[in-house]
Amino acid sequence: MPGTKLIILDRDGVINKDSDLYIKSPDEWIPLPGSLDAIARLNQWGYRVVVCTNQSGIGRGLFGMDTLNAIHDKMIKAVAHAGGAIDAIFFCPHTNADNCGCRKPKAGMLREIAARYNADLTGVPVVGDSLRDLESAAAVGAQPILVLTGKGKKTQQDPALPSHAFIFPDLAAAVQKLTG
Repeated sequence: MPGTKLIILDRDGVINKDSDLYIKSPDEWIPLPGSLDAIARLNQWGYRVVVCTNQSGIGRGLFGMDTLNAIHDKMIKAVAHAGGAIDAIFFCPHTNADNCGCRKPKAGMLREIAARYNADLTGVPVVGDSLRDLESAAAVGAQPILVLTGKGKKTQQDPALPSHAFIFPDLAAAVQKLTG
């Protein structure tokens, strides 16, 4: 589709509330204020919205694929209710110990997204709340965007924060800037 733009969003701490104990059920998935409307606005401005999320709770045995699918189903329906759509969800089920290539901060999932969409990710906005989100974005030449929700305020203090990262209070503020 000519004129279509791509944006990649982390899930926990960007779209929904984060938890140090993991989001383990649909009931624990609670959207952050303004995030669903922000996704709808992205769609209205011609963006394809892709979610890219580490989900090590699967690898840790905290929940299974059926639960992850139910959580994502709730998210997709909530976004649709706000008038938006998520084009795809990419996730890594592994733990750090698995040393896979897809778990952020490695760039495997972003490379999969680039392949799926036949897209060059140079300059593509990647929105996250943790250093690993921004490091994976920088690794593929995408534009790292830090939101101060979730782990964002702590991440902002990290000396390893990519110097070219944009910083916004939340997803709604980032989207407002991207869409003018």
